[in-house]
Amino acid sequence: MSLVSINPATGEKIREYQETSQEETEVMLQQAQDDFLRWRETTFEHRRDLLLKVAVDLRLNAQSYAEIMTAEMGKPIKEGRAEAEKSAWACEYYAENGEEFLASEPVKTDASKSYITFQPIGTVLAIMPWNFPFWQVFRFAAPALMAGNVGILKHASNVTGCALAIEKLFRDAGYPKGCFNTLVMGSDQVGELIDHPIVKAVTLTGSTPAGKAVAARAGNALKKTVLELGGSDPYVILEDADLDQAVTACVTGRLINTGQSCIAAKRFIVVESVAKAFEKKLLTVMKEKTMGDPTDESTDIGPMARHDLRDELHDQVKQSVEAGARCLMGGKVPEVEGAYYPVTVLADVAPGMAAYEEEIFGPVVHVYRYQSNQLETLVYDINRLNYGLTLGIQSRIENTVNYVFNNANIGNIYINRNIVGAVVGLQPFGGRGLSGTGPKAGGPNYLLKFVNEKVFTHNTTASGGNASLFMLDEN
Repeated sequence: MSLVSINPATGEKIREYQETSQEETEVMLQQAQDDFLRWRETTFEHRRDLLLKVAVDLRLNAQSYAEIMTAEMGKPIKEGRAEAEKSAWACEYYAENGEEFLASEPVKTDASKSYITFQPIGTVLAIMPWNFPFWQVFRFAAPALMAGNVGILKHASNVTGCALAIEKLFRDAGYPKGCFNTLVMGSDQVGELIDHPIVKAVTLTGSTPAGKAVAARAGNALKKTVLELGGSDPYVILEDADLDQAVTACVTGRLINTGQSCIAAKRFIVVESVAKAFEKKLLTVMKEKTMGDPTDESTDIGPMARHDLRDELHDQVKQSVEAGARCLMGGKVPEVEGAYYPVTVLADVAPGMAAYEEEIFGPVVHVYRYQSNQLETLVYDINRLNYGLTLGIQSRIENTVNYVFNNANIGNIYINRNIVGAVVGLQPFGGRGLSGTGPKAGGPNYLLKFVNEKVFTHNTTASGGNASLFMLDEN
């Protein structure tokens, strides 16, 4: 069996990759275990130095890594460079702070000395998506390796070139072979990987159905999981909003990565009194966005990652229009090569329509109108969908903002700005409900997910001999 990388902009085959055999997988896992036993004994200084080398490589070669992303999944080249830079940032953050995050914590007990230590868990299996093929990997790998773990990557099948480039990057930086490896395989083999005794934890970024399947399998084996899943993220525009600012924030957040982002605001929920004006401004800005060759620096919207994803998106749009939504722009598959889909704006979207109920993964937005006295109902409806990744609010009314903030079951809320993801070192990121479980990425809690807590409690006076000598040994 083999996996084929297809350029979504041209439909041309980039390369065919032979799948990792069962025997090769077993060898790789055993090497991971063997190297873990040595890697966990390395100093934080050594781990920091290697991780900083990775960061340097990512910055120096950002253009070449961006080119791989662009070729395999259609990411606009300028966004690919930014992704490589953000990955370097994550490496630097955990390199500089990992030792402090993992320092033993003293605890006051009735014993002579007590503390909690944090020890690496072992081999972490990462199941990663195609939409941010570098960032999602490094967001896991940097804290996991800094904690003394080793990683096995099962990347999305259409970005195998990215996966192997990352593996080589770690190898070139000086990491032992078993510290980070890529398995080239389809999703049908993931279950057996989760079951394998060498794998101690699983982290996944992907769809909600995939998250449920992984959680069930890992739970059956009593293994730790970190899940970041999809979102049907709302952006609420209140009557006092600065509409120009609101439109800019909405469009910027929605169209990043050609709209293929779990965090992007997908539902623009606008109070009736300003909805008409908002729609007019929205169309003006959307029409300025350029769809085209993702290798062109001026391109805003590249192709979608695969033709089947484009067709799935178009079907959601058609279903919504047939159910009564108005298509204000776009909504037609262009007669060009590649998996392109135009920027599309839907209006008069209502609960029950595909655009409202489902995650829309592409350059499509919809406007949903509500009355100013329906705020409680609106928040209830947002919570009803049980997607809890991100929420944007445009308002200067503090009481209203506070009500939405306190009552919406959302992991990350953004007020009067565009929705962004994990701001490493400053702002942890993650969702609730159907949008994920586990600690939020971007801070110390995420790193601690990949370790085992060990409690040390020692009553020195009961150890025999002269207790005063034990006290002297500590000074």
